[in-house]
Amino acid sequence: MLHIVACIKQVPDTKVIKMNPKTNTMDRASAPAILNPYDAHAVEEAVRLKNKYGGTVSVVTMGPPPAVKAIRKCIEIGADEGYMISDRAFAGADTLATSYALTKAINKISEIKPVDLIICGKMTIDGDTGQVGPGIARRLDIPPLTSVNKVVEMQKEDSYLVVHRKLEDGYEIVQTTLPCLLSVEKEINEVPYSSFPNMLKAARYQPVIWSVNDLEDIDRKQLGLKGSPTIVAKVWGPPKPEGGKILEGNPDEQVQQLLSVVLEKKELFAEMRGSK
Repeated sequence: MLHIVACIKQVPDTKVIKMNPKTNTMDRASAPAILNPYDAHAVEEAVRLKNKYGGTVSVVTMGPPPAVKAIRKCIEIGADEGYMISDRAFAGADTLATSYALTKAINKISEIKPVDLIICGKMTIDGDTGQVGPGIARRLDIPPLTSVNKVVEMQKEDSYLVVHRKLEDGYEIVQTTLPCLLSVEKEINEVPYSSFPNMLKAARYQPVIWSVNDLEDIDRKQLGLKGSPTIVAKVWGPPKPEGGKILEGNPDEQVQQLLSVVLEKKELFAEMRGSK
């Protein structure tokens, strides 16, 4: 039977999150935690493939105990099983350390049932890097296909998959072998409202939770802050937009004022290009 694993993350809702003006850091307490929107589409696509070809869908995440909420949301969408790795040793992980920890979790899931396909969202809305999915694929030594907006065909018996990858000027059709990893765009599907039976199942669902001691062959130097070479030196909110400028005087004077603004912006853009 086909076994698909979707990697997910609980993130703050960036539509309402605020920045702390004193520390220039995100005030995560100011926004509710939600399932990363791209990951919701990844889970939905996994469920659609399960319904079409048969099999099961598991989801896996790394996070603090409240991240159980994100797993339950995936059960609502139609996932069958949920796994979470949660431990202080994982705290402060960048994309490199995160991909390492999730790879170890996927290896443990594979011992329960071999994994045929891994699906990730294109990126998370709190990081916007898009690096974790390809990082997992590299560690597992399987093909990564990014920016996927359509799964055309999948055959477990013949061990291949055909997808459309989104490009700037169109798309390309790619065939690859299984197992592989996909990172998907939002337009790959529409996530429908959850069915009532799935909502009841999700409300009662208790995922499997592993600590760092439950994972095998772990190098603790590659976890959390110790395993994160990326350092965020500074974070700040964008400046508030300035108010519009009212042109005064007769038409000729207004034209001159407008030209001065255009020329000023042109010089600014020229300086920005020259500094690259």
